[in-house]
Amino acid sequence: MSKPRNPPGLGDTLAQDHHRCDELFASAEKHAARGEWPQAQRDITAFIEAMNHHLAFEEQTLFPALEQVIGAGGPTQVMRMEHEQMRTLFRDMQQGAQAQDTQRLLGATETLLILMQQHNMKEENILYRLADQVLGAQGPALAGQFTQA
Repeated sequence: MSKPRNPPGLGDTLAQDHHRCDELFASAEKHAARGEWPQAQRDITAFIEAMNHHLAFEEQTLFPALEQVIGAGGPTQVMRMEHEQMRTLFRDMQQGAQAQDTQRLLGATETLLILMQQHNMKEENILYRLADQVLGAQGPALAGQFTQA
């Protein structure tokens, strides 16, 4: 008899979404570098929408749940600050795409890529693991909320 499979944990769900956002980002960057502006603009829009969904879930659901257990400040405060830095770069990307300015757009994507890689590493290796440990049964419920939104 096989054991029922546990639903993916919150950390796994959010890490998978990082990978989905990374794919959207790579597609946007590729099309912009080729000067394929209509597709680049669609990809940028899809990427930013996906990222805004991800960031909003963290800020409005995950971080408050974590802060109830570990207190405010610390890692969640750092993550919020980095989210704001990303949002600034999202605007720079959009403006570069709208102006069809490859150099401006790729400058923003280069900076954003480094920021996202570092940010995602901190979340996946520290914050999400912490969340899976301290939130207990609430974690899978939150993961379900994320996938349904």
